[in-house]
Amino acid sequence: MTYVRWQHTNRGTLGELLPEAIVVVPVGATEQHGPHLATGTDWILAEAVSAAAADLVHERSPRPIVLAPPLPFGASDHHLPFGGTLSLSPETLLAVLLDLARSLEVDGARRLVLVNGHGGNTGVCHAAAAAASTRYAVNVAHVDYWSLFSREGDTSVPGHAGQFETALMLAQDEGFVAERKERADPPAGDVVDDVALHTAESWRRIDGFTDRPELADTATGRRWFDQLAAALGDRLLQLAEVL
Repeated sequence: MTYVRWQHTNRGTLGELLPEAIVVVPVGATEQHGPHLATGTDWILAEAVSAAAADLVHERSPRPIVLAPPLPFGASDHHLPFGGTLSLSPETLLAVLLDLARSLEVDGARRLVLVNGHGGNTGVCHAAAAAASTRYAVNVAHVDYWSLFSREGDTSVPGHAGQFETALMLAQDEGFVAERKERADPPAGDVVDDVALHTAESWRRIDGFTDRPELADTATGRRWFDQLAAALGDRLLQLAEVL
């Protein structure tokens, strides 16, 4: 079946495809990722894994796949104190996602998949998916791409600018990753079992990034990225049947 990128496609072709297509919107962020990692990490990875997944499975998909341009800004206010961050408030991000869903309905689309690349967006994406599906004639799915990663018992995934994200970015372009100093005993964040805990102090204590990015390497990043792309591709095939 057909796979196109929205921005590379004219209105006539989109008009023909959208009523039956799955539209994939990568949702990211532009924010500090420690002293070593590119600020575009979240949207770069969300777009890259979405594109790779679509490329892997579109020939087997019962529906066309339309990949929309990534949303490069997210709910990142908690990173503003570190610099290098362009943030939307959660309220604004929710409004943006709902406006995109409204636009898709007007354009004739009926199926939307939000592929999220930033932890701070998770709750907003969930709320947007629920609200859009009731306000507009659009069925919406939301997935955090890292949730498809299987390394049982590993609590460092996704982390923030730690080994996981650093390895994935090395696999995209080693120029995205600066020198990393050894961090043998990284400070712990605030943890309470089964409770999501958010404090400004916990981010300051860990200097805005988690675990040990110096352990990341390119080969591992490529292996992990391929695993993620395959898993997301499988989900797109499943969603093509149920959305």
